[in-house]
Amino acid sequence: MKLFYNPFPIFWLFGLINNVLYVVILSAAVDLVNLTTPKSLILLVDILPSLLVKLVCPFYIHKIQYGVRIIILILLSVIGMMMVSVHYTLTWTLLGIILASMSSGFGEVTFLQLTHYQTETYTLLSDENEDNNSKKALNGWSSGTGGAGLVGSFCYLFLTSICNISIPASLLCFAVLPIGFLLYFQLNLEPQSSVNLSNMSTNQWIVNNFSVWSRLKMLIIPYMLPLTSVYFFEYLINQSISPTLLFPVEVIPFFHRYRDLYVLYSTLYQVGVFIARSSGRWIRLKKLYTLTYLQSLNFIITLLQSWYFINSRWPYLNMLVIFWEGLLGGSSYVNTFLNVQDDLPHEQIEFSMGSVSIADSLGIFLASLVGLLLEPTLCDHQVQDGRPWCRMVEK
Repeated sequence: MKLFYNPFPIFWLFGLINNVLYVVILSAAVDLVNLTTPKSLILLVDILPSLLVKLVCPFYIHKIQYGVRIIILILLSVIGMMMVSVHYTLTWTLLGIILASMSSGFGEVTFLQLTHYQTETYTLLSDENEDNNSKKALNGWSSGTGGAGLVGSFCYLFLTSICNISIPASLLCFAVLPIGFLLYFQLNLEPQSSVNLSNMSTNQWIVNNFSVWSRLKMLIIPYMLPLTSVYFFEYLINQSISPTLLFPVEVIPFFHRYRDLYVLYSTLYQVGVFIARSSGRWIRLKKLYTLTYLQSLNFIITLLQSWYFINSRWPYLNMLVIFWEGLLGGSSYVNTFLNVQDDLPHEQIEFSMGSVSIADSLGIFLASLVGLLLEPTLCDHQVQDGRPWCRMVEK
């Protein structure tokens, strides 16, 4: 009998560390580009490298041992965040974001696959509860990634808006967090890949990759498409519409600059995400497309508000919608991966967990492309409509 082990806390911490830099970079979008540059540029650079890493991982990640992956994660994220904090030039900053993004994508695939090994490596007091460890690890990871949103956005808001610490110093504070990944080595866990391709011939490698494609296609409709669509609408709201959901700054207590309202929206969104990503132990949703429909409705509501300024008196209604949007996004994430664990055969879970993670990044990437046009269009319209606040985010 192996020792009792509860993977929830350690995977919660891994989720927090892996995602916090991504969140901080998005929260700092208004500070990393000038007034005329769409915030979706930061989103694009923050997600495209992660997406590319995830697209490649199903074919090659099995060749890298987990311990080596951890060292790579630490190096990429620490160096990347230090480059962002220096903010020497826009190009230098974007290069740092690329390194941090690669780390985030690589880390998500790695730790989602590691949740599968909790079943194989540790047992509870009875065999009938063996699968609980895998679910605890996944719930811990999901909750931790939600916590990253809350911690990252709130800490950045606190450091810059309340404590008035400089942007570079605030960003540099987060560069030390990835060292926490070293806790992985305390698990005494070095799972081996379920498929060993190191000695395969060319023909065998081709046959295996055909098998990869066939398994990927089976995941698209039930899991990947609903997750992609939820994140597409979600990040159109976050990075393209919310920077234009502005009011005269004097009507909002405790804030004195328009950029503070954007950071506040980011924090409220992350609160919703954290609550929802932590709810998988109590609330389960099997019909994933319901979340797509609800998120698309949020997109329509916020788009109409930005264009027509329907609600001109109550900024708190906008804040409530942003919070609800975060709840839907977090629910989509945790329930998608829990459904993968529940629905698929045991031998397919490791591959599927890493592969389905492509879906959220793809949705964010598509949103960033549309947002490059959408945000400037909305802002230009508001200026012509006598609402120039989107051009005053530094005031």
